[in-house]
Amino acid sequence: MTLPAQNLLAQEASPYLQQHSDNPVHWRGWSPAALAEAKELERPILLSIGYAACHWCHVMAHESFENDAVAAVMNRLYVNIKVDREERPDIDQIYMAALHAMGEQGGWPLTMFLTPDGKPFWGGTYFPREARYGRPGFIQVLEAVDKAWREKRQSLAESADGLTAHVEQRLAGATGKAVLDRDALADLATRIDGMIDRDLGGLSGAPKFPNAPFMHALWLSWLRDGQTAHRDAVLTSLERMLAGGIYDHVGGGLSRYSTDAEWLVPHFEKMLYDNAQLIRLCNWAQAETGNSLFRIRIEETVAWLLREMRVEGGAFAASLDADSDGEEGLFYTWSRDEVEAALGDDAAAFFRYFELAAPHSWEGKPIIRQSETQQGHADHARLTPLKAELLAVREQRVRPGRDGKALTDWNGLMIAALAEAGRSLGRRDWVDAAAKAFAHIVGASQDGRLPHSMLGTKKLFPALSSDYAAMTNAAIALFEATGDPAYSDRAMHFIGELDRWHQDTETTGYWLTASDSGDVPIRIRGDVDEAIPSPTGQIVEALVRLSSLTGDPGLWEKAWTTAEHAMGRAARQSYGQAGIVNACALALEPLKLVIIDKPGSSSLVPVANRNPDPRRVDIVVPIGTEANRPLLPGGVLPPTDKPGAWFCSGQLCLPEVTDAGELEKLVRRG
Repeated sequence: MTLPAQNLLAQEASPYLQQHSDNPVHWRGWSPAALAEAKELERPILLSIGYAACHWCHVMAHESFENDAVAAVMNRLYVNIKVDREERPDIDQIYMAALHAMGEQGGWPLTMFLTPDGKPFWGGTYFPREARYGRPGFIQVLEAVDKAWREKRQSLAESADGLTAHVEQRLAGATGKAVLDRDALADLATRIDGMIDRDLGGLSGAPKFPNAPFMHALWLSWLRDGQTAHRDAVLTSLERMLAGGIYDHVGGGLSRYSTDAEWLVPHFEKMLYDNAQLIRLCNWAQAETGNSLFRIRIEETVAWLLREMRVEGGAFAASLDADSDGEEGLFYTWSRDEVEAALGDDAAAFFRYFELAAPHSWEGKPIIRQSETQQGHADHARLTPLKAELLAVREQRVRPGRDGKALTDWNGLMIAALAEAGRSLGRRDWVDAAAKAFAHIVGASQDGRLPHSMLGTKKLFPALSSDYAAMTNAAIALFEATGDPAYSDRAMHFIGELDRWHQDTETTGYWLTASDSGDVPIRIRGDVDEAIPSPTGQIVEALVRLSSLTGDPGLWEKAWTTAEHAMGRAARQSYGQAGIVNACALALEPLKLVIIDKPGSSSLVPVANRNPDPRRVDIVVPIGTEANRPLLPGGVLPPTDKPGAWFCSGQLCLPEVTDAGELEKLVRRG
């Protein structure tokens, strides 16, 4: 059946798709009906993939998709499908891999041309409406691809078949398992360390991304092997990005990346996942160094999160746009006159600790940043009210757009980060906020299955494997923070659903999409990291942590098997395997801390709380507990009649410790 000859995006559950609902292009969302229409009309598909906070996506939309002449050509020649990559990362990964296989670098907007049965035969990223930047004009591209399709259809179809087979082999191919080896993490961390910018932090060169999976690998290398250079690389990277313009010094929170090597000029969009990972890294850093900078940046970022990113019900929105009033960064940048008008006589104090910077390539107002000296000597008590005054002035500006959809996997990352930081820093209100977001996501389930995305009352089912993995890790973090066994029960339920809908027939791993997802051309694994660890890496971490928490040998066997096969596939990848390597390092040496103590007056629990370790699962049990007693490795039940702590690595537990100082020595590296 042919769909109506009109734009059909108004009823979609994605703000990004809704932004395009007024385009003259006859957009369809990705669906079986849209794919069937292409087959019926025997037209190629023009697939456009982007996301709400993507600057160049907006540029191409304004130039081409809002233009009647361009839309007329698109509507005449193609079935036009629009995809939000955050809603459908499975679709995005398939076609981005196809573009890479064509020898193109990739990026967003992703513009792909597909056969009527959804197989890619040509593509690119941003195309200007008129030829410039060394790129052909978009109408020229549309007409050239149509001409090639009409005149060389058989050749293009054969090329598309070959390209699809290549992508399927890369993203879904079966390989043997690998022996889990301690050297994998050491080798990866050494290679990452060789790419680190020793002066400015992050990876050398520009643009600069936070690269959380890489930072995680370096931190694990420090914790396990005592590689101080790897620890210092993480600390330097955090300090430099938290001083740069990539960090919002007025309102808190990190932008997605810096366009330069000095962390100065960001693309100003703020993503939920970047800030979740920032909170975790800063929590580890403040515990290791005692540097109040990291605690303050966590507090500022959480304040931003709760102020600007909460949606009704308590979960968190996906992102904030870079642009407001049609200009990138306008909401966040300041002239000196604006700062002085806002602060009056206090402006001099502000400029003692901050500076305004505007490099030659930047056309907007200056960006607030700190020099290394200013960061090291900042008077935070003096600066807090000054930042509040600037924030109040900034709130009167035209705000960037917010992508208000709540993505389950991204929320899982933030819930875990909030629970961990709240526990470490004694912020029960953060733990409560994490619990509220968790309850909101779980409450949206249908028949026990999580949604992947929510926007108000609209929900997108089914979930992806990453959703169950991230929410399992979130449940474990909330269990550690609260001691409530309902969270460990919920984690077990999530793994049960993961097994039911995502496990492969050989029970060696998991697919990204559910078994009843009928609209994916290829069912892929999800092995490759992006800005966050891969779905497979998150699954291995969840299985390892939950098996450690419960002492369930069946879960442990599942975790180990999944890890071995994930490493077998990761060994064939040229990049993006840090998430799997990091998770497999946890599988090799999982740590478990069981504490029996008095609720509310413990000397042992604060030691665990102030020494977070991503390798460790902590279980706190009140004295006298008989039900739900935790198992030590080997199935041993610790006595609960007096205070004590048991620290275990793998299947080996050290002798019981009752002194807080002795426990501190055990759980603290160095």
